Amino acid sequence: MKKGLFFILICNVFVYINGYGQLTDKNPMKLWYDQPAKVWEEALPIGNGHMGCMVYGIPAQEHLQLNHDEFWSGSPYTNYNTHAGPKALDNIRKMIDEGEYGQADKYAANFIAEKVHGVNYQPVGDLYLDFEGHQGFKDLRRELDISKAVSTTAYEVDGIHYTRTAFASFSDHVIIVQLTADQPGKISFSASLKTPQKGTVATIGNHTLTLSAIGPEHSGLPGLIQVAVNVQVKNDGGSAEAIDNSIHIKAANSATIYLSMQTNFKNYHSMIADSLESVKIIHQKAAQWNNQIQKIPYTTLLKNHIHAYQKYFNRVYFDIGETDATQLPTNIRLEKFKEGNDPQLLSLYFQFGRYLLISCSQPGGQAANLQGLWNPHTDPPWGSKYTDNINLEMNYWPAEVTNLTEMHEPLVSMVKDLSVSGQATAKIMYGARGWVLHHNTDIFRMTGAIDGPWGLWPTGGAWLCQHMWEKYLFNGDRAFLKSIYPAMRGASQFFVDVLYKDPHTGWLVVSPSASPENAHDGFSLSAGTTMDNQMVFSLLSNTIRAAKILQVDGSFINEMQSKIDGMAPMQIGRFNQLQEWIQDWDNPDDHHRHISHLWGLYPGSLISPYRSPKIFEAAKTSLIHRGDISTGWSMGWKVNVWARLLDGNHAYKLIINQLTPTGVNKEGGGTYPNLFDAHPPFQIDGNFGCTAGIAEMILQSHDGAIHILPALPDQWQNGKVHGLKARGGFVVDLDWENGKIKKLAIQSTLGGNCRIRSYEPLAMKGAFAVNPEHHKTNPNPFYEVLTVKQPVISEKASPENPVLKKVYEYDLPTTAGHSYQFHF
Repeated sequence: MKKGLFFILICNVFVYINGYGQLTDKNPMKLWYDQPAKVWEEALPIGNGHMGCMVYGIPAQEHLQLNHDEFWSGSPYTNYNTHAGPKALDNIRKMIDEGEYGQADKYAANFIAEKVHGVNYQPVGDLYLDFEGHQGFKDLRRELDISKAVSTTAYEVDGIHYTRTAFASFSDHVIIVQLTADQPGKISFSASLKTPQKGTVATIGNHTLTLSAIGPEHSGLPGLIQVAVNVQVKNDGGSAEAIDNSIHIKAANSATIYLSMQTNFKNYHSMIADSLESVKIIHQKAAQWNNQIQKIPYTTLLKNHIHAYQKYFNRVYFDIGETDATQLPTNIRLEKFKEGNDPQLLSLYFQFGRYLLISCSQPGGQAANLQGLWNPHTDPPWGSKYTDNINLEMNYWPAEVTNLTEMHEPLVSMVKDLSVSGQATAKIMYGARGWVLHHNTDIFRMTGAIDGPWGLWPTGGAWLCQHMWEKYLFNGDRAFLKSIYPAMRGASQFFVDVLYKDPHTGWLVVSPSASPENAHDGFSLSAGTTMDNQMVFSLLSNTIRAAKILQVDGSFINEMQSKIDGMAPMQIGRFNQLQEWIQDWDNPDDHHRHISHLWGLYPGSLISPYRSPKIFEAAKTSLIHRGDISTGWSMGWKVNVWARLLDGNHAYKLIINQLTPTGVNKEGGGTYPNLFDAHPPFQIDGNFGCTAGIAEMILQSHDGAIHILPALPDQWQNGKVHGLKARGGFVVDLDWENGKIKKLAIQSTLGGNCRIRSYEPLAMKGAFAVNPEHHKTNPNPFYEVLTVKQPVISEKASPENPVLKKVYEYDLPTTAGHSYQFHF
């Protein structure tokens, strides 16, 4: 047997017998292609939450594009506008009250950042591996196995089979590339590093490449973040030689490349040392780490990596069947998906979203940005930073329901930072306590308003705190709740101070603000947008619940409740729609990408078909007005909202629209060949939104019960999903046939009542039937629902109640640590 093939077989068998994967191709979790990547959007992403790499799979010149989550332009700064303050706030509120919206938009310049509107996430550089004579390759297959987080490129040249394996190790925190052939002495190549940054490349001895770079200046801010890259090439047989800042390997049997990166970033307001001393420190750390890793056998490194990754990935299994389409390259499957029969592509796409979140958001690292972890541009779209009027939050929608709560930790860390950095902005711009966040932030945790009048939207903190509360509801960790409560309290303090009595209605509202990025009659600013009302109501209500659980802040509870009592209700407008603004300005022909006024339906939990049916139906009308095809992330949001509207077929239609090759939808959106979401350009939020939406179609737990198969489309008649998470610490397995539940398994991690909601009667031993028409409160505190005010309905409206399927409900008492299985 050839040496190279023997090694590959040994690795596969080793992985198989240790439970890290299967040799079978049933429900294969692989993206694969029969051509090299020609553009970045065809390359395949690997990452470990800190280091990211795009693998092109080009035989003659392998290209690995590199990122590090801490490498950004600029340096620490704040960007609140000092011209703002209580007097300016009074002035702009008066303009809005008097209907002078154009004047208010112009006056907003006193609130928008004067100079720095955010810094940019940066590429570190590129590693190139040049193989002379490999232009004439054949039988190429490059793939990304998302069940193992391993990328492989295999091809043939002159009768010799070559294999490249690359992974960003979760266990050992380096990027590793192994090069093998099925004949000895056939590995010859040169390795070189390049960077678009101000930096230098050098060699150390005959086996090491180094790169030093510093992030660029931005809007007058000097670039202070430095990065060090250490690449060590270890050859088995043959020779190694450094020539002109590159490493040349000749006639080796195999070669393994170890790549580590370090930065001088410490936290959002400081760096490790400075100048030359900083460069020395981070290069030493990168080299030391690589030196240690090389002492570990490659097979052990691969095994440890797969084990660390699958600890997360293997929690959820999703299978709705497969066809022969799995034998086609992924780009061809994408092209054929709309008209073909390829349910397994949806399973792959769902799990690809989970793979991306695991790969770009790890505890101790930065939160996933607009491009997650992967960006090749020095001037990326929207700075590749954090847009928190939808995109940042959407990145984390799958975190809890798809059983990846640890991936939420970087966002938790960010919220804690922002609750400090946002205090000065709240005090100077609004004269308020607590903290505020407008619609963008970055690695330096800026919180001021940016871009234009639409940036004067101060409710980002309320939305992020909803994630913190949801994380608690899913896991029940009181220590976590105690740790995040100061941030929730600070966000609530801000709104307690700035809620403003609208002179026309008497309601307490946020003013000035905007419905994110949308406009009424061409103007951005207004008072009391529906999204603000929903989010602030939820924030104050959840902070009250948290304070009661922690038994703190009795007087502040009363203060918050007083504000809630005076807040605006939701309104149904003249077109039977859920109003987007406090005035009935909605236009049925408005197909704007944001559906902000539907926040209370998803990701919020204020709108229920059972508790607020007329608002529920009005929300549906609004969504129909908005239309289907839009930007990629917008369609991802709509998948979730249609799932919450209990319409699985419409949600599935949006998935088809999203899984359409980029450029086909004239309205925009779609998917790139490597399954990255297209705004266009690439934004990762659409991947995460659609993954969360698929989960919502199968399992919902926001409305007082665990609703199983709430929005199952006709196309998914048979399937199984194991490991989805419900609030209250319940882990749920579901098998169904012909649209009917066949098996239900529930693991209770916290104990307490488990209320099951179903469209069909279920014989569940030990469970008690509940009449859903009696609206009996679920005794499990994690299933407490918020009571919203009755809607104000336009005299021109004629709202209707939704037509709903009959539901059955059952209460199952559970004990923490026990599992419960039911067959039907």
